[in-house]
Amino acid sequence: MDLSRFETDNSVSCRLASEIPDVCRTEDCCLGIDEAGRGPVLGPMVYGICFCPVSKKQELKDSKVADSKTLTEAERENLFQKLDEARSYVGWALQVLSPNTISTSMLQRTKYNLNALSHDTAIGLVQYALDSGVQLKEVFVDTVGPAEKYEDKLSKLFPGIDVTVRPKADSLYPIVSAASICAKVARDRIVKGWNFAEDLGDVDTDYGSGYPNDPKTKAWLLKYLDPVFGYPQFVRFSWSTAQTLMDSKGVTVHWDDEDEDGENAAQRQNNKSMLAYFSASAGGNDQNPTRQTHRFFTERRLKSLDTL
Repeated sequence: MDLSRFETDNSVSCRLASEIPDVCRTEDCCLGIDEAGRGPVLGPMVYGICFCPVSKKQELKDSKVADSKTLTEAERENLFQKLDEARSYVGWALQVLSPNTISTSMLQRTKYNLNALSHDTAIGLVQYALDSGVQLKEVFVDTVGPAEKYEDKLSKLFPGIDVTVRPKADSLYPIVSAASICAKVARDRIVKGWNFAEDLGDVDTDYGSGYPNDPKTKAWLLKYLDPVFGYPQFVRFSWSTAQTLMDSKGVTVHWDDEDEDGENAAQRQNNKSMLAYFSASAGGNDQNPTRQTHRFFTERRLKSLDTL
């Protein structure tokens, strides 16, 4: 599994895929969909599909694929290796949704919640398989939201394909289990080898499971919270855990609006206006050469100007 396309820029989403087996372009195929990393506050969410000819279902079952959450990391890696060795009839594709993509989607002006993002990602992967020539006849999906509504939605989008949406589909259908393993292996590798774009020095990688209720994860979030700029892009800053910590530990800033005089309103609240950070007195390079500029500005080659 080559992750280099995502690792080149882990601030955006990326699609990774195996070669399409020739047999999948000539025989009726089944396809499974599942995700890994929906709940964690750290790292990406990875959506995966796996597909094979309907005639190979039993062979896939005999490989002992199972729900990735019930397997150890070593067992998942071993099963992914088996899937890779079966490349003559098994194919897969992944959509890696970066933490940055997830958070900006959820916090944009027009709300785009995680369920909608998940649905659109799954739909995009099914369409990718069809566009690649895979002869899909059956699709099995681990549900997000009400199963019947999701199944009806997919059936209307892909007429002629038998769609089955079930809770815990990854434990019911081997093809979904295979998709689950592909997604989980990719996420584990990405999290373990995460390249921090921010200059954080030697980063402590003991961040636990990444789930909000994990004490190790909470401790890591506290350690790497910048009081002005928040978190590195490894963190889903739209998660309530991250937002609560930013609200309690970060610097409070008054955002100017049209309804009141921002500078005066900020002073009344014993706070700084955002405009104060961009004024000449805030300390541009020429005003105060000894003042250290935050990495946010130096990495983007930004500096304060007194005149335009």
